[in-house]
Amino acid sequence: MLNQRRIQIQKVKTKFVKGCWLVTIQKMVRMKKIIILIVVAAVLFSCNSTNRRKDKPGNTITVSIVPQKTFVKKIGGDEFEVNVLIPPGSSPATYTLLPSQLKEIAQSAVWFRIGYIGFEYAWKEKIEQNNPQMKVVDLSEGLDLISAEESDDHDHEHPSGIDPHTWMSPALVKQMAKKIMDELTLLKPEKSEEFKINYLKFVKEIDLLNVDIRNELKEYAGKKIIVFHPSLAYFARDYHLEQYSLESGGKEPTPQHMARVVDMAKKENIKVIYIQNEFDRDHARVFAEEIGGKIIQVAPLDPSWEENLRTMTHIFIDNF
Repeated sequence: MLNQRRIQIQKVKTKFVKGCWLVTIQKMVRMKKIIILIVVAAVLFSCNSTNRRKDKPGNTITVSIVPQKTFVKKIGGDEFEVNVLIPPGSSPATYTLLPSQLKEIAQSAVWFRIGYIGFEYAWKEKIEQNNPQMKVVDLSEGLDLISAEESDDHDHEHPSGIDPHTWMSPALVKQMAKKIMDELTLLKPEKSEEFKINYLKFVKEIDLLNVDIRNELKEYAGKKIIVFHPSLAYFARDYHLEQYSLESGGKEPTPQHMARVVDMAKKENIKVIYIQNEFDRDHARVFAEEIGGKIIQVAPLDPSWEENLRTMTHIFIDNF
């Protein structure tokens, strides 16, 4: 009798424990579902908030090249979506606008042009027709620009005969930054103090960069750099270097031009030609073989603008 009683009590305990475990498991399952729903809702809310901010007039800025996005973000922070027309790895001289990019342009309040690149001249009318209300700001206006006559590379041509690679000069980027701050302030006056603080911080970074590069390159004044595409004229002018380009008239080098640059390289004992990944290497490879030298890749369109200029400076010094 006593044993039967114990068995019944044990069965009750077992049922109770199983019931508790079942309830616990059911609660855990419900809790897991609730957590998943919360996470999904948060993600959807975040996406919708981003889309609403993006679609709101005045919240999208269009720029031509990747380094400009860096400049806008330095000053505007996360206040604006920045649409880059020429994606990484594409040449500003030859890029063709995609139909999908027209939507971003249509939502833009401002287009910051870099000025004088072939893409902008070819697509300016189409871009402006797609968004007549968009303000177009040419960041090259008011800068000390290099013309074909002033450049060390007299054979290279750009629209209007102006070298467009202004972002390779810290001194000129400093001037561009002021114009960017002014335009962003017009779009969001309530953020003017924040934009000014960011701008002044960026200016300090530019000034320090300029001083550092100048100090590192001062003992190499007058040194020659050979490039495939002449993107370093402003950098060379700032730091007293000389740029020579393998491209001739914005086209592939002629045998005569190639021979002239080869002769100069041999005379100066130059063993390097610098090239961007946006350009074909065949002619650079032939040139490197002729001078018994090598090809080194540089990236003027790198989004990490400051770090990139420092890296390029060290590459040049290592190969002088």
